Amino acid sequence: MGEMLGQLRRTHMAGHVNESLIGQEIIVTGWVAKRRNLGALIFCDVRDREGILQVVFREEAAKEAYEKADLLRTEYCILVRGVVERRESVNDSIPTGQVELIAKELKILSESETPPIYIKENLDASENIRLKYRYLDLRRPDMQKIFKIRSKAYISIRNFMDQEGFLEVETPILNKSTPEGARDYLVPSRNYPGTFYALPQSPQIFKQLLMVAGFDKYFQIAKCFRDEDLRANRQPEFTQIDIEMSFVGVEDVIALNERLVQRVFKEVLDKEVVIPFERLTYKDAMERFGSDKPDLRFGMELKDLSDIVRDTEFVVFRNALDANGSVRAITLTGGASMGRKDIDRLGEFVKTYRAKGLAYIQLKEEGVKTALSKFLTEEEINSIIDRAEAKTGDLVLIVADKNEVVFQSLGALRLDLAKRYGLLEGTEEFKFAWVTEFPLLERDEEAGRFVALHHPFTSPMEEDLHLLDTDPGKVRAKAYDMVLNGEELGGGSIRIHDSKLQEKMFSLLGFTQEQAWARFGFLLEAFKYGPPPHGGLAFGMDRLVMFLAGTENIKDVIAFPKNQNAFDPMSEAPNIVDEVQLQELGIEISKISEQE
Repeated sequence: MGEMLGQLRRTHMAGHVNESLIGQEIIVTGWVAKRRNLGALIFCDVRDREGILQVVFREEAAKEAYEKADLLRTEYCILVRGVVERRESVNDSIPTGQVELIAKELKILSESETPPIYIKENLDASENIRLKYRYLDLRRPDMQKIFKIRSKAYISIRNFMDQEGFLEVETPILNKSTPEGARDYLVPSRNYPGTFYALPQSPQIFKQLLMVAGFDKYFQIAKCFRDEDLRANRQPEFTQIDIEMSFVGVEDVIALNERLVQRVFKEVLDKEVVIPFERLTYKDAMERFGSDKPDLRFGMELKDLSDIVRDTEFVVFRNALDANGSVRAITLTGGASMGRKDIDRLGEFVKTYRAKGLAYIQLKEEGVKTALSKFLTEEEINSIIDRAEAKTGDLVLIVADKNEVVFQSLGALRLDLAKRYGLLEGTEEFKFAWVTEFPLLERDEEAGRFVALHHPFTSPMEEDLHLLDTDPGKVRAKAYDMVLNGEELGGGSIRIHDSKLQEKMFSLLGFTQEQAWARFGFLLEAFKYGPPPHGGLAFGMDRLVMFLAGTENIKDVIAFPKNQNAFDPMSEAPNIVDEVQLQELGIEISKISEQE
């Protein structure tokens, strides 16, 4: 049975003990990271969230504590009272390496079985094992460092927003189900059988209502939920820094959020972020980088070859151009030496993005090598090389298809080659940018109608309003995304505040007036009462912490995440609940059983 604390209380964190405490009696608590019995001496490394301290048990100095120390095993939870002394053998690899604690008293607060995972940095263990024993995984020093960073980021954000005059307001978790791009998580109501609450995909409508309410500046670090197929760095529940402001335009929102990011990176990492950030329109981002979240740390930009090959008889290029597509290329510097197998691998890679194939030109020392010479003139090939800014030793890679396919495949290939060939080495650590002027709508060919690229409340640009009736697909939105190193860090827009324009937007999206009021009636009703111009932005808090912590796995920055199947191996959620509760909710048990 573990011992009680009694009257003893920790005086110092183990990782904070230093030379200034030499000669003082202190008390530390923590877990046994390592124990070494050298006969008359027993050494024990005590670990807490601040670091590791070496404790020495001497038989002649404290016999009872020494005898207890012989019982210690890894991950026992202990308290030690002792005197700080200078170490004879200094350990410069840890902050406490100049000192040690000479034990006078030891309490074994609780014992531990042999842990199923090692409590160490850079653990190489399966993800499901780490998640099953997450409380042990979180004991590891590198994981605790991440959550210190996350905590500092929260404090930095809240202090900044307070200084800027924002009110932190919580919005409901139990909401009405509204279509926002993903499936809702639903909560059945006992009081209203057959009805459901929806967990919020975002606080979007409520933050707009707060602007109608005159709150002027709102923010919230909000929990959001989306029931969608999980991809890399997606979780069913995630945290969002949600911001909304009244009487503002695009420039106001962008300026505020640049200052916010600048503050957080300075206070958390002591990194200077230079503002303003580079800006690209959506059109430029897609045409130059094949992505609306471009990684600007390296070049290899897409080059449009369509005008060069417009009159070619090469059927692949011809078919793409006849279908209003394009022919585009990227150039891999030094790639001419790549073997045929590796080039074929690249061809298979782009096919995963629906490209039909990959043409290439190798600029070898002995001359140009390409299968395109069968279909294109020497002048056309030389024009391609010039447009691609290629030189001897380089490899030009070409895709011809619909623009959507060309952008996706070459954009992804660009990133793959950058990682594979070390093009990011020595580049700027954090490269921010804004992508602006997104399309307001995109065509859903299967549904045969337009859908909102962001959400139905995004305002069109004034200069494009006349196109809403004649060519809606060309209307640009007052929308903006903050991009960092090829990842979307946050996104937002200026909202529609005119009720007639909002109804027009719903009509373009295929909603009848009755359907719009059935789904969004409480917002449309509020818009009858003097809504102000407003706009905002939402950051992915988890993704922001990923960058601050230097990890590429979103599960590392969430205390208790789900696995790739939205399952928690530790608590085994989701789980089947009591039949009595299901009956109270009016849920048929047989339907649950059929799914098992």
